[in-house]
Amino acid sequence: MPSAARVLGLTLLTLLAPLAAAPAAHAVAGDDGWSAAPAGEARPSFYAEGGPGTVLEDTVSLTNRGRTPVDVSLRAEGAEVTFADARLRLPPRTRTEVPFTVTVPARDATARLVARDSEGTTRRVAVHLRATVPTVAALTVEHVSVHADRITYELVNRGTTALAPRLAVHADGLLGPLLDRAPRALPVALAPGSRTELSEPWDGPALDSVEVRLTVTAAGGARDEARVSAGIGPWGAVAGGAGAVVAAGGALFVVRLLPAVRRRRRRTAVLPEPSCPEAELTGAVS
Repeated sequence: MPSAARVLGLTLLTLLAPLAAAPAAHAVAGDDGWSAAPAGEARPSFYAEGGPGTVLEDTVSLTNRGRTPVDVSLRAEGAEVTFADARLRLPPRTRTEVPFTVTVPARDATARLVARDSEGTTRRVAVHLRATVPTVAALTVEHVSVHADRITYELVNRGTTALAPRLAVHADGLLGPLLDRAPRALPVALAPGSRTELSEPWDGPALDSVEVRLTVTAAGGARDEARVSAGIGPWGAVAGGAGAVVAAGGALFVVRLLPAVRRRRRRTAVLPEPSCPEAELTGAVS
């Protein structure tokens, strides 16, 4: 029985020996390879922050733990990166640091530095890029046009943040205000750089010369105002220039001159007929 136990023990040792040796072999293989990582303090990846277009500097560390030189090429994915040396040879048992510059994109992104040796082995290191865009609220109201039943216009977000605009509308005619609409929120959300066309309903006069004023505001101090003059008559709406002059002249005639002519006619109608003096009989002979 003791000899049988010894045989069983030797058999178990034989079976377990490869499993015990596997981690040691893996560790040796790792020590003989090469790696890429951010230089300096222990960092799992690169992090860069700045305004769009800003060029920032950092360094990637390439370590060759093996006993033979390694030829490595460097490139980037997802970002504009320039290396001080994109192709280099890593001597055995050495660490080489390669400076590089990265340009911050217009918006947040994640890029990668890619190192590849002559045998196709590839190492990647993440580069997290944060674009710090200043918050600017700015918008304009443009291309205002007056029609008989509506006012059309365009809103443009010229800032760097989304806007929820508010609109106030005021219109004056020859005889005074025609429309005074208090500021109210518009059912649109303007993304930075976007343009949208909108319209505002109104019942325009049949014949008048009007001036329309649109005032738009938004959070952050964004504000703009646009004015347009228009002559409205049976021929339709004519914006600005000679059309407004003609419309204004016609309206003035109707508002001022026509009542005066009517009053003059009424006064002429009630005046008595002029009397003719009767001839005096004197006996004189002419």
